[in-house]
Formats: sequence, C-alpha cells, structure tokens
Amino acid sequence: MATSSPGHPLRGRNTPAWRETFLAALAESSNIAGSARAAKVTKSTIYKLRREDAEFRSAWFDALCEGYDNLEMSLLYRLRIGELEGTKTKARRKFDNATAFRLLAAHREAVSQRKAIRDDEDEDAILASINTKLDAMRAREKAVQVLIAQDSPGSTVKCPVSTIESGADDAD
Repeated sequence: MATSSPGHPLRGRNTPAWRETFLAALAESSNIAGSARAAKVTKSTIYKLRREDAEFRSAWFDALCEGYDNLEMSLLYRLRIGELEGTKTKARRKFDNATAFRLLAAHREAVSQRKAIRDDEDEDAILASINTKLDAMRAREKAVQVLIAQDSPGSTVKCPVSTIESGADDAD
C-alpha cells in the first residue's frame, strides 16, 4: 500500500473506496464490526489501515465521537419521553430514573469543566487587556518625557505626567 503522508505523490489515489462508507456507518452507530460489514470490508483490514494511516485514524476517532454523541442524544430522548410498557390498550410510560440521574451527573461535570475553562480564558483575556493598557500608559509617559526634554533642554522643570494624561493644559 502506498503511503498517505502529506506531499506524497500518490496521496489520494490509494484511499480505499470503502473508507467513507465505513466512517459514515461508524458515526451513525458507534459499532466497528457493523460499520465494517456495511462497508463490505474485514475488521482486520480497517484496523491495519488505522495503524498505518494517521489521517484515517483521526477520521475514525472523529466518527466514533460523533457516534457517541448520537447515542447520547438517543438515550436522552428515550429518558425524557420514557418507554412504552404493556399492551396497546394498557400501555404506560416507564422512565429509567437511575440512568437519567447518572447521565445528568456526568453532564453536569462536563458543563462545569467547560465553564471553568471558559472562566480561565476570560481571566486571561482580562489580564492581557490590563497589561496592554499598562504598556500603552508607559509608552505615553515615555513620549511625554521625550517631548519635555526636547521642548526645554536647559529647563529643570518637570511636568507631571498625570496632568498631561488627564488632558489638563500646562499653566506657565
């Protein structure tokens, strides 16, 4: 099999025809054996390609993650509406509360982690903004000192930076 490394002249020509079918089925089902059957290829063939081709390996894990997301959505739907139990005339909805609580607990942890990451990003942005403002203030102070030095080279009078930054005029 030709390599699939970036820039290789055979790149794209050696992509197996079954690859997209396999990945689509995997994203739908999260089932490797079933996805291999759908793509009409053996599991050993797909595992071999996964070991040898980093791009395929990455696409495999992306499809698997999508499949687990689909599975979670299906489970959430079933937990929300319940499952019909009994006969058509005496059907009643049964809810699996234990699973629902476990799923909520797992989801709550994931949401908390995401919020913590977002808060850290916000904190970093605030600190960066403060540092940028401080740098600008230092640059203005330096520029003012240069202007004062150029304006009166023999003068020993110092102009306070705060009056210039606040917009006040010099009263000489």
